[in-house]
Amino acid sequence: MIVEASITGLFRTVLIILGAFVLLRFLGQLMMAKRNMEEERKINERQRTFDKERSQKLRNFGKVNILARNKRKTGISDQAEDVDYEEID
Repeated sequence: MIVEASITGLFRTVLIILGAFVLLRFLGQLMMAKRNMEEERKINERQRTFDKERSQKLRNFGKVNILARNKRKTGISDQAEDVDYEEID
């Protein structure tokens, strides 16, 4: 079987190759846009968390919290442990 090259066949092949390049480029840009949107979402989430923690700390700035512990549950005794210190000359 002998295949002859023709102008229309060559033109059609070039168009198919160009179409594939355009399609791949479009898909690449689409995937980059999706990745950038995901990255921006993560950055915004971190910023919201940071702002929330900052406002909470500013609201509680200067306040003192006294935490009462149940001695039976934690095992804390009433007597403090004595520590002996030696003087060094």
